[in-house]
Amino acid sequence: MSSASSSVRRIAATVLAAGAVVGAAALPAAAHDGDRHHQRPRVEISRVQADSPGRDDRSNRSLNNEWVEITNTTRDGINLRGWTLRDSDGNRYRFDNVRIAPRATIRIHTGNGRDTRTDLFQDRRNYVWDNGSDTATLRDDRGRTVDTESWGRRR
Repeated sequence: MSSASSSVRRIAATVLAAGAVVGAAALPAAAHDGDRHHQRPRVEISRVQADSPGRDDRSNRSLNNEWVEITNTTRDGINLRGWTLRDSDGNRYRFDNVRIAPRATIRIHTGNGRDTRTDLFQDRRNYVWDNGSDTATLRDDRGRTVDTESWGRRR
């Protein structure tokens, strides 16, 4: 039994040593992956049109040419119920029962309109996004910041 027992110990030691070598070789790659400073969010602010083209005359057409696009970067649909989109002045848009399809983009317009799967409307009569500088902040239903997009000089 002593011979069988030492064979088992040698095999176990060999397997453990091989596992240690493989683990050590993989460690730098795994450590590097977890060390990323900027991981791509699942849902992100992908584009902002803060300065409506043409004259800022507060017409509904002009207001709706001011928008923010949000993109779902995953393979799964995501319900944005309770999520918010804010500017640096505290103007807030709260999402109702809005589902963003996998790898899809939705556009949130400032003015009035009829919501569709790709376009949502804040139903405002004043501009939200400052042309010169502002920050759009997207937060989930728990108030955690999901993504931000800033332009111009910070205040």
